[in-house]
Amino acid sequence: MGLPEKKEDSKYSYKDYCSWPDDERWEIIAGVVYDMSPAPSRRHQNLAGALFNKIYNYLEDKYCEVYIAPFDVRLPDYENDTAETTYNIVQPDIAVICDPEKLDDAGCKGAPDWIIEILSPATAGKDEKEKLYLYEKHGVSEYWLVHPDDMTVRVYILGEDKKYKRSEIYIKEDKIEAIAVNGLVIDLKMVFKPDILEAREKPADYKGPPEREVKN
Repeated sequence: MGLPEKKEDSKYSYKDYCSWPDDERWEIIAGVVYDMSPAPSRRHQNLAGALFNKIYNYLEDKYCEVYIAPFDVRLPDYENDTAETTYNIVQPDIAVICDPEKLDDAGCKGAPDWIIEILSPATAGKDEKEKLYLYEKHGVSEYWLVHPDDMTVRVYILGEDKKYKRSEIYIKEDKIEAIAVNGLVIDLKMVFKPDILEAREKPADYKGPPEREVKN
């Protein structure tokens, strides 16, 4: 994947973003481009799927909606910003939005109520620094950082002063009550489950999937 064509002012916008190939994944923060390749690991996808499934099932008959990446979130700095002047476009692993006015066919315009990012070696620095500042600045009420290796979750909650409070850290044995979604409690034991390939042994007589008959 090659970098987008360099601009003279070195600041990229949502208009530029929309002109790039659909099979490439990028984020733009403060006009700076971030390459999102390679694809997330299997463990990353497993955790994202487990969290999304629990949130989705809970919200089935409720007002908020949950989305899983790839899903574009545009965070304009001003209300009258256009595609040419919107310099923040991110794809959170999971985003919960409770204001339908922010949703359109392109994704979400404005701050989601709750964002979850699952850390990986390639994205940890950005998620823990640039995105933390970005989400605080734009008013994301709740921000979770999930650490797959440590099996911990760091939770940031936006205070009345529009700043994130000191983060709380939860371990595998804990349960977390979501602030953005009233009544939702996530048991981390059900998220950080043993790896399926390690937890299950194949039967001694396992010979692989059955062969399919190929018709000429």
